Amino acid sequence: MEVVQLLLVAIVGIALGAGVGIYGWMRYENSQGRSRKLLAEQEAQRIVEGAQLQATTALREAEDKAKRAMDEVEEINIRRRRELDAEDERLRRRREDLDKRLEQLEQRTQNLNKRQSKLDKQQQDLTKIHEEHAAELQRIAQMTTDEAKVELMQLAETEARNDMARIIRQVEAEANEIAETRAREVISLAIQRLASEHVSEISVSVVPLPSDEMKGRIIGRNGRNIRAFELATGVDVVVDDTPEAVTISSFDPIRREVAKRALAKLVVDGRIHPARIEKLVEDARAEVETIIKQEGERAAYETGIPGLHPEILKLLGRLKFRTSYGQNQHAHSIETSHIAGMIAAELGGDVMLAKMGGLLHDLGKAIDHEVEGTHALIGAEFAKRYGVNAKVVNCIASHHHEVEQECVEAYIVEAADAISGARPGARRESLETYIRRVKTLEEIATSFDGVEQSYALQAGREVRIIVRPDSIDDLAALRLSRDIARKIEETMQYPGQIKVQVIRETRAIEYAR
Repeated sequence: MEVVQLLLVAIVGIALGAGVGIYGWMRYENSQGRSRKLLAEQEAQRIVEGAQLQATTALREAEDKAKRAMDEVEEINIRRRRELDAEDERLRRRREDLDKRLEQLEQRTQNLNKRQSKLDKQQQDLTKIHEEHAAELQRIAQMTTDEAKVELMQLAETEARNDMARIIRQVEAEANEIAETRAREVISLAIQRLASEHVSEISVSVVPLPSDEMKGRIIGRNGRNIRAFELATGVDVVVDDTPEAVTISSFDPIRREVAKRALAKLVVDGRIHPARIEKLVEDARAEVETIIKQEGERAAYETGIPGLHPEILKLLGRLKFRTSYGQNQHAHSIETSHIAGMIAAELGGDVMLAKMGGLLHDLGKAIDHEVEGTHALIGAEFAKRYGVNAKVVNCIASHHHEVEQECVEAYIVEAADAISGARPGARRESLETYIRRVKTLEEIATSFDGVEQSYALQAGREVRIIVRPDSIDDLAALRLSRDIARKIEETMQYPGQIKVQVIRETRAIEYAR
């Protein structure tokens, strides 16, 4: 209908336009002369007829479109009514199904209620029979139910404890026999193949002098030379009564090495003054940096580990001047890498990964005096920063159990580190530290209940504990050995491992008179 209205408005507009045109044309004809009036009237008539024809055509087309639209709307309405009727029929059938199911469910509920009533009655009958049987059993046994339970529990506990102790001893004996045999084969093979030196390299901080007169020249007028030297190197120079020697003291082994080399050159050169001191200190520092780089590259070359970042090689080289218990950490890292690779090859692990973990496991000791934290975590963070494999990072971080070990190579690196540090002659220990460690071992052992005596044996590598047999049974002896070993691990620092041996002995003594 809107289309028809628009067409009518268009027709009226066209007619009005035509009328206005005719009127203008007639005025023009009047002004131009009567001679053209007839032509104008004919033209106006033609325009009006054309407009009427266009209006009629447009009206017919609009009516056709309106009719087609009405037909489409009617078809849509018919289709929707059919769909609604189908949906109503489907819902009606579903309601009927639901009603049938509800009736069935109600019938089942009634049947279940009847069965439950029968079961309740049977349960009551069984309970009554059970009470009668229990009363008859108590009368016959002359013992209450609680007393019988206690006696049975005690008997079962005793049998279970005896069986448990026997099985634990059997399993541990078998496991220890197999594991010890295999471990001895692997470790002995690795040590034999390595066959490294037992001599420890210790960074020396004493500089020999040709004569005691050189001490005065080192000190200089009013101490200016020694002050300039200490300021340039960051160390303390101790000039004492030691004949023909000067001691260099510093917590940083790199600084101490630079100062040692620079002072040795000054003594040989003889020209000792602040300007010369600064020049030779710079030369010594450059020389030490070159040595550090060369030692890092040598460690990677000897262990066959290519592709390490230059900063990691630099830290490896710094370990050349770092010792732990008198053991040079650069040589220790190379040795640990070789041992870890050999063990991994014997056990079927990743040889390259184990060797890299062994080489880098003490990386943090090169900077542990500069950064807060333990050397294992410091080294792991540094290696991770320069793109080292995640498993190698775990080997570094977990070799002292500060994080969880995530791969078999981490256990291999830990074992290789212990072998390298605990072998004879690898490390030195002062008498005072040794006595304190042995005493602490015995105190830890005697702090547990039931311990009668304890002895530290084999230079503190074994603690033997004698327990009272009336206080500690076989199962408790096994637990006691584990508890003592765990407390030693948590409270003491020691190289290698300590064997905890608990001895429980029962002696029966009688006299014949």
